[in-house]
This record gives sequence, structure tokens and C-alpha cells, in this order.
Amino acid sequence: MLQNNSALKSKIDQLWNKFWSGGISNPLTAIEQITYLLFMKRLDDLDLKNKADAKFTSEKYTSKFDGEFTLPGTNQKVNKQTLRWSHFKRMAAEEMLIHVQTKVFPFLKILNGNESPFTRYMKDAVFIIPKPALLVEAMSTIEEIFAEIEKDANEGGHAFQDIQGDVYEMLLSEIATAGKNGQFRTPRHIIKLITELVAPQLGNRIADPACGTGGFLLGAYQYMVSNLDKDKKKNLQPDEDGFIRDSVSGRLNKKVSDILNDSLHGYDIDVTMVRLGLMNLMMHGVDTPHIDYKDTLSKSFTESNQYNIIMANPPFTGSIDKGDINESLKLATTKTELLFVEQIYNLLKMGGTAGMIVPQGVLFGSGKAFVEARKILVDKCELKAVITMPSGVFKPYAGVSTAILIFTKGGETENVWFYEMQADGYSLDDKRTKQEGYGDLQDIVAKYHARNTETETDRTQKCFFVPRADIASDESNYDLSLSRYKKDVFEEVPYDPPSVILDRLIQEEVGDAVDSDLAKVQHGIVRELLELRGMIE
Repeated sequence: MLQNNSALKSKIDQLWNKFWSGGISNPLTAIEQITYLLFMKRLDDLDLKNKADAKFTSEKYTSKFDGEFTLPGTNQKVNKQTLRWSHFKRMAAEEMLIHVQTKVFPFLKILNGNESPFTRYMKDAVFIIPKPALLVEAMSTIEEIFAEIEKDANEGGHAFQDIQGDVYEMLLSEIATAGKNGQFRTPRHIIKLITELVAPQLGNRIADPACGTGGFLLGAYQYMVSNLDKDKKKNLQPDEDGFIRDSVSGRLNKKVSDILNDSLHGYDIDVTMVRLGLMNLMMHGVDTPHIDYKDTLSKSFTESNQYNIIMANPPFTGSIDKGDINESLKLATTKTELLFVEQIYNLLKMGGTAGMIVPQGVLFGSGKAFVEARKILVDKCELKAVITMPSGVFKPYAGVSTAILIFTKGGETENVWFYEMQADGYSLDDKRTKQEGYGDLQDIVAKYHARNTETETDRTQKCFFVPRADIASDESNYDLSLSRYKKDVFEEVPYDPPSVILDRLIQEEVGDAVDSDLAKVQHGIVRELLELRGMIE
């Protein structure tokens, strides 16, 4: 996590302060402008790396910087090599600002062709860094950020480095209203955990209907890339959370890369998030990501039965205008956390699996819509797991208690596996400091994949199975809260008899008093204690 690399955090703090003092004080505007610069840098780095790899393997590679670029609305042609970060960073400050504004940024906006989602959502984007000095300082700090990230990756084995997401997370902490609509970035280690549980495979259609900056899609991509080389994976060291992740595979040729690119689909209702998500995936090797500006709960969204895998952390506290709710959604509610349960069910293909985060209120809410949402999970799906998480997981943005639901559309729910996560490897305060070990993360993965209904029946343990019959009973109301089924263990504590305790209290009051003082002492609390002592004899 970003918070645990103090050097990286300090650099991003510096970057934020430079934008603030440079006149860009709106955090989301700053995030966008910073992301454009990160994107320019990452695009150049990736292209140079791909060229070198292609030369080494003798494979054909077409650089994004080959040839000429015609500036929109003009006949002026620009050599694309001059649009590289590594080229324009050597220009004088004023010349560089004009070059980036008038040539580099227009090139980025149509990078994937006129018909791509990226071009469509970059159409109205503007580069508003106003001063040459700010651009120079920002680029210098970004170079330092990339150097720190590379150092962190080499020393800590953190291949799953969500560069843009880390910057976004850090800048979000500057926004007083972060999370006010239930929107906040899912911690990277929780994304990795859910990805391990749903296990996306090459060729699966994968979606996140409320994708934000694309963290779950990136998580799925990294997971599949890591699994392409099974033998190589055994030789890699676990990252700080105990997961094996690699961003490079010997089998990641053009055919495999195209399959991966076509697999990932995201949607969000915020155009800024769409742009950030598109650039985030492109910065990590997904050349043509599919992220669209759509409200997946509204009438305008008509997809169904499309995806093999869905991973999501949809907004918790939001609500939608009743008149705009998609007619395919039958739950009588405007609560987005319930509507997303039904919509994710609708979006899954038969046999498709979802891993989603919900507030724990979804597990036990007594309202009719809450019960009906749980019936979808239990009656229309195989509800595989309910993993409750401690309330500090989403700090500093929110202290809400959450749970992970793993379910497969179709099939039958026979037994539901419950797990009480007590630690996620980080402190549960606002600082979220990395703790020693992995918390419960790796235990969850191991026990989930090895779960056995015959042996995991002891409800006093951290994880156990609950039969469907218990959940669907009339008294239960399809309650999925762990506390309903978990049995507390009470340990007998021996106590001294009351008379012994009273003698001890009397002795403490009397202390070293001599006989002449006892009469005085006995007029106070000792007299009352002696009376009480006499009552129990």
C-alpha cells in the first residue's frame, strides 16, 4: 500500500503541493492533470520496453511513436518521436509547455483511433497546467516517483503496482468529502484477495459495473498474466500481502494480449473516473481497455447474461431516482447496495462467478428488499462464501463494516462458508500501517479453496459451514450475518467466595490501625462491610 512507502508518499505530497501552489486547487482536477503526465511518462517507458523485448525475441512490434501525426484541424504534421516524454523533457520550460499543450496532448487524446472508448472520453479533456515552471517541477517529481516505484518493485517484489491508483488514493485523502457517496478506492490487497477467490481465467469475460479507476480490472489482468507461466510462478517471491504477482509473461504474445484486452469491461457514472480508469489500464499494458460511461442501474443500461466473472465494490450509501431504475431490477428499493446485488446477478452468465463487497447491513437488514436480495443469493445462486471484514478496512475514508460475497449464478446453495476476518495485515486505524505477516489473507485463500463441509462444522472457529436449511428457515429471514450462526466460547473464570473478598476489603480499609483507632474506623465504610459480612455467614 502507498501509505507504507514513506518516500513515495512524500513525493506524491510534493506533487500535490506543487499543483496547489500552482493554482490547481480542485483535487479531482489535480488528479486528472497529474494522471495525464503519469500517462505520458508510462506510455514512453512501456513503448521503449516493448521495442527492446521485440528486438530480443525477433517479434514484430509497431511503436505508437512511429511515423507522423497530423494535428487535428490542421495540415501540420509532427514527427511522433518528438511526442515522447524522453524527448520533450529536454526542452526549455516555455517551449516544452507549448509543445505538450499543442502537440503531445492532442496526440494522446486520439491515441487508440477515432472510434475507441479512450478517444471518446478524452474528447472533452483539457490540459490546463498554466505555468512552464509547474510543468517542469511536476515532471521532475514524477520521474522521482517512477524511480521510487521501480526501486520498491525490485526490492519488495511488488509487481502489482497500481501507479495511477496510488496517486489517486493519496490525493483522495486530501478531499474532505472523500467517500461521501460511498465511493472510495478498494485497498489493493483486498482486490488481490477477491481475485484469488474468483480465479479469472484467460478467455473469461470480466466486468466491474462500478469500476472507478479500474482497480479490479487491473487485478484480474495481473492475476491472469501471473498464471500464464505456471512454472515461473513457483520461483517468484510473495509480495507484501503474500500474493504471487508478475507483470511479465513469456506467453504474453500478441494473440494472448488481444484476448486479455478483450476480456476486461468496466462502467462508471463519473466521466472523470472513466478517463482515469482507461489511462490506468493502458499504463499497465492493456492497450485497448473497454471502460464506458454508463449508469449500470439505469434504464439506459440493457446488458444481461454477459460475463463469466464480475468483481465489484459498488457504492454503499447512494440511492437512485426511482423513475430511472432499470426495469429488469425487481427489488422494490432505491438503495444502490441492494440493486447492485441484483444487477450483478443479471449480468452474470449462467455458471458465472461474482466477488463483491457489500456493507454488512445487506447481510441482516430486515426490510423486504434486503430479504429479497438475500433470497437471490441463496435461491438463485450457489452462495459459496460470506467473509466478514473488520470495520477499519476502508479507513481513512469510512469505518463501515463490510463483507465479501462469493457466489455463482445457477446451481444450488447447499452450504455457505463463513469466515470472520479479524486482521487484513494492516492496522485498522486511519494510518493503515503495514503489520508483520499477512493477517488472515492467506489463511482465507487456503481454507476457501480447501473447504470441506464434513470437517468445518464447528461454529466456534474462525470459519465454518452453515447448511442452507438453517439460512432459509422461517425464523432466519435468510439472515447471512456471521453473528447469527457463530457460537461464542465462554471460559469459566474462578472467583473467591464473597466472604473472602469482603475480608480482603475490610483488611484494606483497616490497614495497620491499632485497637484505639478501630472504633473510629468502624463508624465508616468498615462498619457497613462488617454488617454485609455478617449477612452472608
